[in-house]
Amino acid sequence: MKCELFAFQQKALEPLHKYCFHAPQWYKIKGKPQVISFTAPTGAGKTIISSALIEQIFCGSESIPEQPNAIIVWLSDSPELNSQSRDKIEAKADRIQIGQCITIEDESFDQETLDDGHIYFLNTQKLGKNSNLTNHGDSRQYTIWETLNNTILTKYDHLYMIIDEAHRGAKDNPGKQTTIMQTFLKGNEFCKPMPVVVGMSATPARFKTLIEGLNLSLDYVKVEPEEVRQSGLLKDLIEIYSPDASLENKELGVLQAATDEWHNKWLHWQQYCREQHYAYVNPIFIIQVEPASGGKVSATDLDECLNVVETRLNMKFLPGEVVHCFGEKSELEINGLKVPYEEPSRIQDNRDIKIVFFKESLTTGWDCPRAETLMSFRHAIDKTYIAQLLGRMIRTPMQMRIQVDETLNNVHLYLPHFNIDTVSSIVDELQKTEGGEIPTEFFEGGGNKKLVHASIKTKKNTGTNNSTENNGQVPYNPSNQPESSAESQNSNSKTDDSGASTGSSNQFSDPQVEYGTTKTESNTDTKKSEPTNETEAPTAEPNTASSAVQEPVTTGETETLTANSEIDREDVLNKINSYNLNTFKVRNVRTYDYLHSLFSLVHLLSQTKIYSEAVVEVHKEIAEKIHNYAEHLRKTGKYEEMAEKVLEIKLTKKAFDVTTGEAIENKQSSLFTSSNADLERQFRQADARLYNEGICFRYGDFYGTADDEDKYRIEFILYVGSDDCMRSLEKYAEDKFNALFQKYRYEFAKLRQDNYRDKFDKIISDSNAVTEHIFRLPEDLVIETKSDGTKYNDHLFVGDDGKIAIDLNEWEKAALEEEQKRDGYICWLRNFQRKPWALSIPYQYDNEDKAMYPDL
Repeated sequence: MKCELFAFQQKALEPLHKYCFHAPQWYKIKGKPQVISFTAPTGAGKTIISSALIEQIFCGSESIPEQPNAIIVWLSDSPELNSQSRDKIEAKADRIQIGQCITIEDESFDQETLDDGHIYFLNTQKLGKNSNLTNHGDSRQYTIWETLNNTILTKYDHLYMIIDEAHRGAKDNPGKQTTIMQTFLKGNEFCKPMPVVVGMSATPARFKTLIEGLNLSLDYVKVEPEEVRQSGLLKDLIEIYSPDASLENKELGVLQAATDEWHNKWLHWQQYCREQHYAYVNPIFIIQVEPASGGKVSATDLDECLNVVETRLNMKFLPGEVVHCFGEKSELEINGLKVPYEEPSRIQDNRDIKIVFFKESLTTGWDCPRAETLMSFRHAIDKTYIAQLLGRMIRTPMQMRIQVDETLNNVHLYLPHFNIDTVSSIVDELQKTEGGEIPTEFFEGGGNKKLVHASIKTKKNTGTNNSTENNGQVPYNPSNQPESSAESQNSNSKTDDSGASTGSSNQFSDPQVEYGTTKTESNTDTKKSEPTNETEAPTAEPNTASSAVQEPVTTGETETLTANSEIDREDVLNKINSYNLNTFKVRNVRTYDYLHSLFSLVHLLSQTKIYSEAVVEVHKEIAEKIHNYAEHLRKTGKYEEMAEKVLEIKLTKKAFDVTTGEAIENKQSSLFTSSNADLERQFRQADARLYNEGICFRYGDFYGTADDEDKYRIEFILYVGSDDCMRSLEKYAEDKFNALFQKYRYEFAKLRQDNYRDKFDKIISDSNAVTEHIFRLPEDLVIETKSDGTKYNDHLFVGDDGKIAIDLNEWEKAALEEEQKRDGYICWLRNFQRKPWALSIPYQYDNEDKAMYPDL
């Protein structure tokens, strides 16, 4: 694979391959289809795991031989899904050759059997009674059912079917109608059941019920949500907002708030990518509109939608930046802009796209991690579509958690037609639709709960107060006067204060395109905006029509202020991070062994140039171990005998009595010299046991000779085949890994590149259940607070007004008050549990490793 699998993906791959390899044998013995239920939550990378499975079926693994003649049939219910899956397989599986992937087209496909060594993509929409594929004709000798049946009869021992999103074909009442998917499991009058079927889905319940009703052999492979949660592949938090039911003209106000949030996300991603030297993410704002009505494309006023967004941003979009995914695939004109149709599968890679209008097309199978903000005009009856779509939006754009800015680990959903009660039903529907616990936390805005973006970088408010505290509701202005969102005005170290308001000239810029031509002064600062070295962030004028901040009630304990209000928070954070304090991660999932972790670590050391010779050093030391073992065999006189066994194939002949079927005891064995092809196969399998690191070739470089290449291959095979040698190698890997980790861990803590630190933490986390890490605080947090909570101005992270509301119990308040009296006290930090950055200490309870998070 071109990409390295996460530990949980590798864990799922191993049993999947084992079951697939043995399934044809069981099909022959039992005479009924063998079904493998592969379940993984949204975002686990089911297609990536399946791509690795296909690659291993064709090319083999460390313990299972290759099947180069294998035939894979990939079935889904959508041509779009098939196209996206095929693109991903061809892009990620580097051992899949060009031409191996074939899409079965109803106009041209006509074969007696499927060809060996190919992956066929078939969708159920082309299997109906009136489809060309299912009927004979002047240009078709074989129907698709005849082709599949002939293949089953003659090639059952290497034929596999993968059903993508298998739950979509499994009805709650199987007896009511035989679906296309059921046909492949039960067979029909034209075709026998498929011998081996892998049902790949996030929702196994209906599929499981269907299989059990058919009395088929069933194996299970499941990826646990917690394993995905710890990977960094998914967003940490889904924020769902809906306005108070009493507010009128809700759509416009919520659309403005959604626009502000998307604009804010754009600015945060822009700064992060610039500082980390990444390609720009360019987040997408997707807007779900109502179905067609009265001859219109949508009952939602599309012109007004786009006008509100452009007015809010004070700019005009350029052609190609706004697209639609409606069933009407023609170009539309929206608010005077030509808006073309775009295939959902192409949105992710089109970096020009900023706004996407859609109805229901972006649901199952759509993959676009750049989609950061969703506004839906659909009503509560459409919660299923919302849930399905939200499951598509929780993937992280960079396939990792962002450490320095927690605001980039969230995804936002704005629902003007959903009240708070209905919002909770969306979460329930999402759990049911996507299969069990989604490995992402939910925040349902409403009541006195709200999420606050807190930072070490505060903004001085002079004269006009532009915060938007409103009891947990999204920013909304009944008079339709746009108001600046507090979220969209977070201060950045390399960008000006940002916001979105009308009545002032505003810019919305990225590295490729800059909008607007006028610079403005912010009323919150007397200094003019200074552009950065690459791009200029938009400036905004605070809206005087915005509701003022609700000042905390002074009675009781609703506000706690200290005299030390001028805190250099950035200096405090940098000082804490410079101490390289220890923290720990506790994981309950199976991890890689030390050999795999060692290889990953030395490659990262070389890549970062922290220790450029790390890979060469480890390869040389392992090669020396192989050489020493070969020399030991020679000294003990065992080498020749063991080398001959590598080169020999032993065939045993066994006779049976024709009448009784009983075996006759006279066994006869014959020895044959192995071919070069078989030696190469053993060589590849031995290399696979060492994670295809190429140690075999490095051993040949160090100890091989040009006139006898078989010699170093045989020695390598003998070493890997020895259990004692592999145990010794694993012990060496553990000692070497720990030595390199302790020696260079502080060097990784000094790196500015977020991705290198993230890779290092991942390697360390995969090495053991309890792992030691460097404690490092981000610059921005997302904190859940209550509007009636106690406010503090001496917390390390605060909002734009220099305060933050945090609930403490009586013991915690007493401890904090005692610490505040100490000489040298500067500020304090709430250690939020289970946050990726949180300080954690391991302990054991009932022989199980657990994590403890100190409160303050």
